[in-house]
Amino acid sequence: MISRIILRGSAALGALALASAPAYAGTGETLLKRLHEKGILSDDEYAELLAEEQAQAAPPSSAAPMERAQETLDSSRMVRMTESGIGMEVGPATIKFSGSVNGFYVHDNPDTPSATTNVVGGIASVGTRNSSAVRNGLLPGYLTVSVSTKQEGWDIGAFFGLYPGINSTAWGALGANNGGQPTALATAGIDARQTYLTFGKPGLGTIKIGRDIGLFASEGILNDITLLSSGTPGNNVAPGNTTLGRIGVGYIYTDFQPQITYTSPNFSGFQASVGVFQPLDSLTGPAQSNSSPGVQGKLTYDGKLGGIGTRFWVSGVSQKHDIAAGGSYTGKGLDLGGKVTAGPIAVTGYYYTARGLGTTVFGLFDTDALGNPRKSDGFYAQALATSGKIGVGASYGESSLHHANAADALANPDLVKTNSSYVGQLRYSLTSWVTLIGEYVHSKAKAHSGNAAESDAMALGGILFF
Repeated sequence: MISRIILRGSAALGALALASAPAYAGTGETLLKRLHEKGILSDDEYAELLAEEQAQAAPPSSAAPMERAQETLDSSRMVRMTESGIGMEVGPATIKFSGSVNGFYVHDNPDTPSATTNVVGGIASVGTRNSSAVRNGLLPGYLTVSVSTKQEGWDIGAFFGLYPGINSTAWGALGANNGGQPTALATAGIDARQTYLTFGKPGLGTIKIGRDIGLFASEGILNDITLLSSGTPGNNVAPGNTTLGRIGVGYIYTDFQPQITYTSPNFSGFQASVGVFQPLDSLTGPAQSNSSPGVQGKLTYDGKLGGIGTRFWVSGVSQKHDIAAGGSYTGKGLDLGGKVTAGPIAVTGYYYTARGLGTTVFGLFDTDALGNPRKSDGFYAQALATSGKIGVGASYGESSLHHANAADALANPDLVKTNSSYVGQLRYSLTSWVTLIGEYVHSKAKAHSGNAAESDAMALGGILFF
């Protein structure tokens, strides 16, 4: 075989070594590969020699050894587009990119400050004048990168998510979600919410290790129509990375948390997830030193009843809190909900109940000063109708917080009792990537003492997904 190929320069030395090598199975292929890796053989020479080597070793019935050798060489060096999405296949790995950008003009009309508008933990804005902002909605922008491959029978993945806002972060702030800084020479922050690995098999399920969205209350925000818009603005005078949407006015924010989570295969529409989570300290309660992880779980069902699409879910969370001064309490919660889609109309309902979790976000007003847990609950209902490029949506929701005991009520009379909001929304799908959105939001906060505050906001802008 070698004698029929005239090699140039140092390639002749490689051919001589191959000719004198012992005739063990695979020896010729191995040496050819090494000569090719060292640059002694060109791609064409390697492909031709490898084909001849395989032809001599293969049974007479083997077909097209030359073509197979060339395909092997090409596939190991080929970069191809992915079949869907934006990405590429590089050797054994698939790399995909996705992202979103949004911005809204938000005009907020706050309640006038007075002795009766003080609500501790209220989400309605209170101020002496109206405010205007150009800002992100409930979502910041994001850029995500996923890398997936198959190794030794396992599906392997890595995921990274960066969430930059368009608004400037306060000078000296430690995180992208701190208060805004609407002055010249300020810069926006990047919230690195997601970084995790996965490994699994179709019949066994998937393990996730890293930082990602939580399980409890995740369906509440992912099915909320204000996820793509503004909802309750929060601080509109010096906006941070995001608005509130319906956070604190229908559900507790699930957050992105360090976790080790198992997700089962899909069984006729049913799928379960359970995980251990980084324990979270209280934001407003006594100092803690927590020794046990948080535990969260979720069960979902997706199916169809005739021509009606359905998604139902239930999720829970439990975490023991060890108070540094002594004693402990367990924060726990349960939520459930469903989304029903019939033709152009989608209707969603959601409810949660909790003890020692707080309101709006985990650990906010979850206990009194002594660590006695407070109960909370909430719900929202919404509908979205779509006709062609136009969508019209509306929703109402509440989040309520209860005193821990009579002493707590006496010490904290102005603690928020109920936060609520009405939302009206109009969407226009400009393209498959870009959606324009206009929204009106009326927010109200009411304290246990009877104090109350109300605010009205208008938002107009757009969001892009790719």
